[in-house]
Amino acid sequence: MKDALLLVDLVNDFHHEDGDRLRDSFRARHDGMLAAIADARRREIPIIYANDDGGGWDGDALKLVKKAVQDSRGGALIAAIAPQAGDRFIVKPRYSAFDHTPLVLILRQLEVERILLAGAVTEMCVVQTAIDARELGFKITVLPDACASVDERNEQLALEYLERVVGAFLERSTR
Repeated sequence: MKDALLLVDLVNDFHHEDGDRLRDSFRARHDGMLAAIADARRREIPIIYANDDGGGWDGDALKLVKKAVQDSRGGALIAAIAPQAGDRFIVKPRYSAFDHTPLVLILRQLEVERILLAGAVTEMCVVQTAIDARELGFKITVLPDACASVDERNEQLALEYLERVVGAFLERSTR
């Protein structure tokens, strides 16, 4: 089975209403994010970043990353997980990474069957992306230890929903 690691909204400047809570969760889950990325690189699994456009709509991934690293309250966190050469990067207008993006075309071209899913915010963009992926026929493995949240209760409800209703597999770190 061919996998891809999909990272949703990891390039973040934390300058928004939930920014402080998200940054705290991001810090707590950062090791999981790093581990997921390192594992994908080691196993030569394609890595795809799907990120909010930041209002620019120019598709300039380098600019989005640079802004998040230089202008954010969590720049070092973002720098450590930033896309590298060979990674794919798409911008998205809505919660789901599939909604009005070329993501499904990219995954089909790569012949991906299973998506390893991580990112922020678990109970928002990650869960919506997982639901859409299942509807499109992909197998989904959510990596909760590599997902940041702004509301722990809603995150738990979202993960339970994904597992029980959507049929996603939750893979937690064994460290």
